[in-house]
Parts: sequence; C-alpha cells; structure tokens
Amino acid sequence: MTLFDSVEQRPPSIWRRYLITGLVAVVLAGIGLFIVLRFHKERVTIFHFMNAVAAGNMQQAYQIWKPTESYTFQRFLEDWGPNGYYAPVKSYQIRPWSAQHISGGKTIAIKVELSPYQPFPDENDMLKQSKTQEITLWIQSDDQSISFPPE
Repeated sequence: MTLFDSVEQRPPSIWRRYLITGLVAVVLAGIGLFIVLRFHKERVTIFHFMNAVAAGNMQQAYQIWKPTESYTFQRFLEDWGPNGYYAPVKSYQIRPWSAQHISGGKTIAIKVELSPYQPFPDENDMLKQSKTQEITLWIQSDDQSISFPPE
C-alpha cells in the first residue's frame, strides 16, 4: 500500500456538533428566562401598587397592600397619603435587578425610587434627582402582601 492508496476517511459527523450547539442554546435561554422572570409576579404587584399611589387612588393602593389589622387605613395615609411621609409621589421607578430573596422565608425585597415630579427626573437633572428617595418594600410571595422591612 502506498501513500496515495490510503483508505477513505469520513469527516466527523456534523449532527453531533448541531446537537451540542442546540443543547447549549436551550440551556442558556432557560437560564436567561429564569433570571428575567424570577420575581416577575412580585414586580407586577409593586407596579400596580405604585400606579395606584401615584394616581392618588389610596383605597385601591391600600387593598393591594393587603395590610395586617394593626396597619389601619389612617396609618397607611400617614405614610402614603397626600401629606404622608413619602408624599407626594408623582412618579416612581422600580430599580431593575433590585429584587432579591430574603433568606429564611418567602419574602422578596424590591427597591423603588419615588419622585415628586412627573415624569421621573432624568439622571442629569441633579436638582430634581435630589428630591428622589429610595425605599425598600417587602412582598410576601405566597399572598403578595406588601410591607416595610423591619428596622
């Protein structure tokens, strides 16, 4: 047998390469969806709550809050009402990627920036940005009730 009489060699199977690439793509897409949608339900609840507060619909906001018996509507208004501690809330911004699970339970902490200006101030507007305050709200993942974190 000479050099030019060699046995025909087959190239490696291309289907194996496609299968591995496809599996890697599916795994990466699954991880990406998990990260994006992990606390989606809790973010939507905070979104509805903050929309009600910004619109001045305090009764609806109080119902979304799902308060305990000790947190009366009057105390709620002292925090969120027109003359409340966080007032006036004209616009807000839920901090992206701020949601995190609190260990030891089913509590999720979400950071929200509150502004007395409509629309939410630009990063370059330092005067309006100085009036913006950041708060953390806790939300129970089982019943979607909202509360303040313990001090």
